[in-house]
Amino acid sequence: MENGLVPKYRDVEAFHDRSANYERGWRGKMHHDIALRTVDVALSIDTTPQRVLDVGCGTGFLLRLLAERLPDAEELVGIDAAQGMIDVAKTMGNDPRLAFSTGTAEHLPFPDAWFDLVVSTTSFDHWENQQAGLAECARVLRPGGHFVLTDLFSLWLVPTLLFGHRGRARTRHQVDALMRASRWRVITWHRLYAVIIGAVVATR
Repeated sequence: MENGLVPKYRDVEAFHDRSANYERGWRGKMHHDIALRTVDVALSIDTTPQRVLDVGCGTGFLLRLLAERLPDAEELVGIDAAQGMIDVAKTMGNDPRLAFSTGTAEHLPFPDAWFDLVVSTTSFDHWENQQAGLAECARVLRPGGHFVLTDLFSLWLVPTLLFGHRGRARTRHQVDALMRASRWRVITWHRLYAVIIGAVVATR
């Protein structure tokens, strides 16, 4: 796992296998809580985005929340590497503005400057190439648009960087460096859940 890379299977099979029960139990409640808080952060900086992308959308819970709170939005799109997650997402809710497809952060199948808001929640740590994924998120976001990235970001995680998570960006300092390299401007950091889940808000 050198140079910010994780194995090519990207945990995809594990998430595919968990997809049917992803929103259940204590783990499902935790993901719901994190999604709710991420939505609050996102809408505090942009109250009327027209096009929204969720990178690593899972079963689409966060986008369903946004659809409820953004009645005038035109399009809410989710992409995830695990086909099982996408299959479940497509069965949840009936809002025609919601769309889901299989794909990765490093190769987003969307035009340049298409979205007003891009979000990613507890997916970043699993991206095969975090730098490339951040660059792609910047590419598909319109100038002046916002990006909200929520994941494991804490100094408490520094010991994990010496072993199984070597090369991952898991602290604010590391994420800030990656953001600068991809020409993002970090606006604010938020402590979102417990002491290790944080969210960074950035713009192009």
